[in-house]
Amino acid sequence: MALQEQRFPSPANPSTSVPLRMRVHLPNAITISRILLIPVFVGFFLTPTPERSLAAAAVFGLAALTDAIDGYLARRWGHVTNLGKLLDPFADKLLVLTALFLLVDFDRVYAWLAIVLAGREFFITALRFAAAREGVTLAAETTGKYKMVMQVIAILLLILEGALPTVLNLQLWGTIILLFSMVLSLISAAQYCRQFVDQVLPRWGVGNP
Repeated sequence: MALQEQRFPSPANPSTSVPLRMRVHLPNAITISRILLIPVFVGFFLTPTPERSLAAAAVFGLAALTDAIDGYLARRWGHVTNLGKLLDPFADKLLVLTALFLLVDFDRVYAWLAIVLAGREFFITALRFAAAREGVTLAAETTGKYKMVMQVIAILLLILEGALPTVLNLQLWGTIILLFSMVLSLISAAQYCRQFVDQVLPRWGVGNP
């Protein structure tokens, strides 16, 4: 079933100086730009010399920053859409998982940790698409947002390992933060499951007397 765009009113009046077409399409365009930055990041980090690692970290940081910008603009201008609600987390997952598996290849992340995080993301994506087919949008939980922040910080530290002169063990700290993000990701997954049980299963007649 095709997703239909649905606009949600903003609590504040959007600026009338911004053209309507821009207010409607710019947030999703920024989200798509995050996906387009992924090959650029990969191109730099495939050969992680100190200089290329710095460039890769800059591209990854910029891509992660767009996650905050697109959501802010969509809410500020009152054009939060169901498409954006699905496209935004998809772009986040693609960016993070690409970085994680590259880091696994360079022995900076444990393979089992990347697999657990990836499994969680694929599971939640399946839940959200199943819910969308029933016309239900599973709202992003605050725990999931904290998890994303922790993952971005951890990945940046792991990318920069060996690229910066520092007394800190960036790989150790990156791994610790990534482990903490795993805990948050599992808590967030449980919260999504609760939403799915409460909002979608009744539509399938599950749990009805």
